[in-house]
Amino acid sequence: MIAAILALTLLAAVFGALLGYASVRFRVESDPIVDKIDALLPQTQCGQCGYGGCHPYAEAIARGEADINRCAPGGEKVIRALADLLGREPKPLDEEVGEEKPATVAVIDEQWCIGCTKCIQACPVDAILGAARQMHTVIAAECTGCELCVPVCPTECIHMVPVQPDIRSWTWPFPEATGRRAAAGAAGA
Repeated sequence: MIAAILALTLLAAVFGALLGYASVRFRVESDPIVDKIDALLPQTQCGQCGYGGCHPYAEAIARGEADINRCAPGGEKVIRALADLLGREPKPLDEEVGEEKPATVAVIDEQWCIGCTKCIQACPVDAILGAARQMHTVIAAECTGCELCVPVCPTECIHMVPVQPDIRSWTWPFPEATGRRAAAGAAGA
């Protein structure tokens, strides 16, 4: 019994050392600009930009194959952030990808859910919880509002509702320059 434990411990140590060596020796360096671009994207993984998710879109931007104005969920805020990062001029959102909408989250009307699991399969971030022939629900904190679950639902029991702002998502509104303030600023200059 002790010999078996020692043998397993020795094997675990050898394989651990091999994995540690392999992780250092065969480490793949990622492009830092791709990581910075990806960090600015909303991580909805919706594919509205024409790419399979936010990271492939970031790679395409870094290679110069995609423009910075194809992220509908991120909208103007993301376009401006990408323009600042890359030293480009901001552009309006590409009409081909849709229009900017307020943040939403999926809600399942549980009375009508038949447990088909089609929504679970369509969700790119695993925000839907349930099992076959059982009622499903959405983990609101994980839902990105990509709307990919809505068209696959055969009972149309999934609805997108606006996200209510809370302390974590609220931002200060931009000040608006009124005629009085603009005139006062010009007179003082």
